[in-house]
Amino acid sequence: MEEVAVAQILGREYWVFDLDGTLTVPVHDFAAIRAELGIPAGADILGHIDAQPPEAALRLHRQLDAIEEELAGRAEAAAGAVRLVEALRGRGCRLGIVTRNTKRIALRVLETLGVGGHFAPEHVLGRHDVLPKPDPAGLARLGAAWGIPGRAMVMVGDYLFDLQCGRAAGTATVHVDRTGSFRWPDLADIAVASLDELADLLRSAG
Repeated sequence: MEEVAVAQILGREYWVFDLDGTLTVPVHDFAAIRAELGIPAGADILGHIDAQPPEAALRLHRQLDAIEEELAGRAEAAAGAVRLVEALRGRGCRLGIVTRNTKRIALRVLETLGVGGHFAPEHVLGRHDVLPKPDPAGLARLGAAWGIPGRAMVMVGDYLFDLQCGRAAGTATVHVDRTGSFRWPDLADIAVASLDELADLLRSAG
């Protein structure tokens, strides 16, 4: 992408982040979670749960919540996460979270990372608040709350669903991929290996 276009994206005032694996160091072993819940290998966990009869879905959601509560206690900030969030807030940007985790756990993790004060609770949306990513409902809700269109926002995430969500909502997308493989180039406007790299780009863009 041309430098002018990148600078325009970096200059936006509304930023939305995925949580697990983006602002945090990845700790989820999704294959193990599927095995524990009895979900077929490779299946979308939330999609599979929500396709079950109501009682079974409720039971599986409670099991998943318990697993993620335990994982939340081990949350660590990804390299550059605190620096980036503080830089954005220092510029007066509005920040939100759209996560496939629960809102309650997301708020707990943000506090653990030391950035909870930078995210208004009403702008932290979990899987029980809106349809989960890749559905763009979370971004649409935040845009409505802020009174802005999708094209005024930036969606930052580490996985396909984050990028698909952003594209569907009309936002700019930033793919954070620690492996450097960047598997979905057509869905990412900016690709970085870390939030430190993104923070450096932000600083360079002024």
